Amino acid sequence: MLKIYNTLTRKKELFKPRVAGKVGMYVCGMTVYDFCHIGHARVMVVFDTVARYFRYLGYDLTYVRNVTDIDDKIIQRANENGEDFSELTERFINAMHEDEHALSVLPPDIEPRATQSISAIINMIEALCAKGLAYVGGNGDVFYSVTKFKNYGQLSGKNLDDLQAGERVDVDLAKINPMDFVLWKMAKAGEPAWQSPWGLGRPGWHIECSAMSTCCLGNHFDIHGGGMDLQFPHHENEIAQSEGATGEKFVNLWMHNGFVRINEEKMSKSLGNFFTVREVLKRYNPEIIRFFILSSHYRSPLNYSDEQLNDADAGLDRLYTALRGEMILDAPVSVEYEIRFKQAMDDDFNTPVALSVLFDLARELNKAKSNNPKKTAELASSLKFLGGLLGIFRYDADTWKKDITIALTGLSMSVQPGKLSVDETTPLTGASTAQTEKVSIDDVLKHIEQQIQARLDAKKAKNWALADKIRDELKGQGIILEDAPDGTTSWRRE
Repeated sequence: MLKIYNTLTRKKELFKPRVAGKVGMYVCGMTVYDFCHIGHARVMVVFDTVARYFRYLGYDLTYVRNVTDIDDKIIQRANENGEDFSELTERFINAMHEDEHALSVLPPDIEPRATQSISAIINMIEALCAKGLAYVGGNGDVFYSVTKFKNYGQLSGKNLDDLQAGERVDVDLAKINPMDFVLWKMAKAGEPAWQSPWGLGRPGWHIECSAMSTCCLGNHFDIHGGGMDLQFPHHENEIAQSEGATGEKFVNLWMHNGFVRINEEKMSKSLGNFFTVREVLKRYNPEIIRFFILSSHYRSPLNYSDEQLNDADAGLDRLYTALRGEMILDAPVSVEYEIRFKQAMDDDFNTPVALSVLFDLARELNKAKSNNPKKTAELASSLKFLGGLLGIFRYDADTWKKDITIALTGLSMSVQPGKLSVDETTPLTGASTAQTEKVSIDDVLKHIEQQIQARLDAKKAKNWALADKIRDELKGQGIILEDAPDGTTSWRRE
């Protein structure tokens, strides 16, 4: 039975859907003014894995992940660039979709945008005003009155009196209480704005998610997720707004993934340790990044470092190596391993333990290869199937290490005699890329095969020095040849 840790109750709970066989899940998505970073990648991968598992269990899942396409940062960045805000957001929405595709993240069922939900946002604010939970401030902005909502602080465990006394809050004379938060901002010169009962303006951040989630999933739904940094004040404010407006319980279960740390420090732009997904993809295959994220429990801190990613590379390679040479047939999945895998995932989506089941399966598969074809087929099919539930094994096992397109679609490849490089910023060798010629992936693969053939010819001619030189040059480029008694049988990336 599936148990999930509920941030609201601070304990694992047996999952009980509101409607039998159906699940409604809303996850706070990206604010699209820049490229996605590793923290965003974790949210994408974690809740994509959750969604995949719900569907494996047979639930009819509606997965909603929103896009925040209007806020202060977006307006500021658009002004800095001298472009319309909608052009900026459209560009980064497209980039976000490219990133999620690279990471094997399936698109959500519904992806609402804040700018397409203005009517719903205004309706919710009007309901809050009618109930006396919101008011127009001295500057014309509309604010939520937190003291009017008796359960404020239930999610984060924060006490309103303590917050008022001890938390640093903005001094805003337009508010009745310094903890009140904005629902609708009056328009400023040059900013995008929409007509409303309170004049031209735009929504505050918190109200956007309340309106989008309830429009897509109803006033009361099963799961709301996001990063731990959103627990307060964003998710706390969502509860106050949504329950205040509808009079119904908002969400049954709250899920929050842990922070990403860079070399044991919290990831932060101010510390200069901030990595976009695209920067990391220049160095690592996207499936390695996904495997790395799944190697830690979603609620634990995730420490990003080259060492951790290299370990993920080695671990994933072990699983692919076990599948190499095996035909994945329509064989039944091993009951033993599926039960163990399910036990791990049923325990609050414990992906590290689920991965350990895959490693045990791979070890048994390697042992069975020499003497039990039937068992080998079952184990290989089981490994491929269970790994697929985690979003891995998208590559063919016999060629995945040959895939040197380790960045996003459109990454340029370079080749010169005896040299390979991937993009000017991340050469596989120290060669000057100014001398290289841009070629296709097929040309790069053809070049490697030509080098292998040249080495075979050198061996036939007993020119061992040349054969060793070709092997060493390929190794220097990160290409490892796999030799057998009858010659070089394959190659892989180091």
